Amino acid sequence: MIALTEFERLEAPGLWLPDGESQRRPVIVSVGEATLTLSESRTDGQALTHWSLPAIERITPEGESPVRYRPAPDSTEELEIEDELMNEAIARIRRAIDRARPHPGRLRGVLIGTAVAALLGLGVFWLPGALIRQAVTIVPTVTRAEIGQELLDRIRRLSGAPCDTVHGARALNKLKTRLMPGGGGQIVVLTSGVALSQHLPGGIVLLNRAVVEDHEDPDVVAGYVLAEIERAREEDPLERLLHEAGLMTSLRLLTTGHIPPEVLDAHAESLLTAPVTGPDRNKLIAAFAEAQVHSAPYAYALDITGETVLPLIEADGVRIETTRPVLSDGDWVALQGVCGG
Repeated sequence: MIALTEFERLEAPGLWLPDGESQRRPVIVSVGEATLTLSESRTDGQALTHWSLPAIERITPEGESPVRYRPAPDSTEELEIEDELMNEAIARIRRAIDRARPHPGRLRGVLIGTAVAALLGLGVFWLPGALIRQAVTIVPTVTRAEIGQELLDRIRRLSGAPCDTVHGARALNKLKTRLMPGGGGQIVVLTSGVALSQHLPGGIVLLNRAVVEDHEDPDVVAGYVLAEIERAREEDPLERLLHEAGLMTSLRLLTTGHIPPEVLDAHAESLLTAPVTGPDRNKLIAAFAEAQVHSAPYAYALDITGETVLPLIEADGVRIETTRPVLSDGDWVALQGVCGG
């Protein structure tokens, strides 16, 4: 963690005032990679909440003790810490973050020099790539799902509402259950916008209606879904977004848990026009084998001659030894009519 490399673990007692309550509770405060963890004060106490270190704000004036903090400027939640070592550690972190922020009113050259010096002083943690990886690592699943849904809402404005006939939507849900075990993710069919397929944070897979309407075998649709799942494993869609948006968006996500609307708008547009590269062929074949789906129909959908997809064709029945139907005939017919056509 920033400026705390001399400590293997740092903990201290504190008094926590939960949001909307008037009674303070004793807790144990510990410093993690990017958060303060507030746990019940008993031994092996359960974690009660996590505060983002870059977002913490000191309420008590400098020099006064005990020190009171809040997790964000508009929060009514508070934490009181009397331990000097813990307060000094938090102060060092806040000073490090403050040095990395822009300071309006200074000459351009001074700004650039200060930023460079701060980055060098803080080390690799604050380098853009490292910061993006840190953000991708700590962002919770629910936040990923929210970002994916916000992107989907923006794509809907560009491509129109997703296809969702009653029977087609039920078939899509069965396809998701078949290919995305565990309950997460979503498969969405769009009438336009996406060339063939794409993926978003939160396990959202987008398919163009042509993928389900122009083929006679549900294994083709399954292949596009499996390919997008594998692409998401190779290139995290949230990391892709942050690389495109830049350093300040990563800082914003770390401190507030949100991405600016204009950044999401720009990324949604770029997703609809960006070229799509296929995932690693061997990993994709392994995904077909794990899902027990034929790979040859998908391969011929990509290249009717089979010349550029020969490994996928040859793997069917050899490396992919066991297969089972993707959908029943009735569900496949319903899925082909999901867009009402």
